[in-house]
Amino acid sequence: MTTTDNRVQLEKKGPLAVIRLNRPEARNALSPEMVAELGAAIKSCRGADTRAVLLTGTDGAFCSGADVRNFTQELDDGGPEGLSDHLRELADALHRDVVMGIRRLDKPVVAAINGVAAGAGFSLALACDIRVASSDARFLLAYANIGCTADGGSTYMLPRIVGQGRAMEIYLARQPIGAQYALELGLVSQVFEAPHFERHAMETADRLAQGPTRAYGRVKALFDGSWDADLATQLDAETEAIASVGLTRDFQEGIKAFSQKRQAWFQGS
Repeated sequence: MTTTDNRVQLEKKGPLAVIRLNRPEARNALSPEMVAELGAAIKSCRGADTRAVLLTGTDGAFCSGADVRNFTQELDDGGPEGLSDHLRELADALHRDVVMGIRRLDKPVVAAINGVAAGAGFSLALACDIRVASSDARFLLAYANIGCTADGGSTYMLPRIVGQGRAMEIYLARQPIGAQYALELGLVSQVFEAPHFERHAMETADRLAQGPTRAYGRVKALFDGSWDADLATQLDAETEAIASVGLTRDFQEGIKAFSQKRQAWFQGS
């Protein structure tokens, strides 16, 4: 299955959905049409038949951010007001359909960063649950290079991953971050050598697709909700979640497998 015009490719491999950004001539930069297609691809992963998602790019790039050439055209055609309207519409679609789409998926989403992740591409990676990188991946917040503020949820996600001071430094420095330093910062959880990267990234996502999907989804929601909850509220949420997951077949299979000293066989239900 592939989305319209092939800007975003969606392939279902059993319970694993693989989404590939596919504008190699622009290093997978995000145009308004591409944001819409990416949002649609994410929405199509909501069904129970998909148990994990792998998000990556084609041709040696993850995503180089928004397509600045569109900004130039909007400025030429509509002046500053036209450009401002364009930025508002693009950010709104990116936030509503892509970032929140990823966060609201009740299953793990793996960002496989196979090259440059700049600007909104960096933000897109941060929105995912797990990030793995190729040894030749590069991260650049990039916005300050064009006198722009950051979007795509990066001002929320990045301070929570690396701390507020380091997040501000990354924005101000305007310098690319290599894969190994990204690993040290906690931006990614694993780095794989480039020739073997896609295989390892796919294996990582496929293992998640074979896991206890309902439990994964509930823990994802618990982690996201914890930032705005006090301890008592979070403990209540954990109680409700564990009581709910007790009704799932995966949990029942898990405790049977534990008692029988065998590998659990999860079905995502």
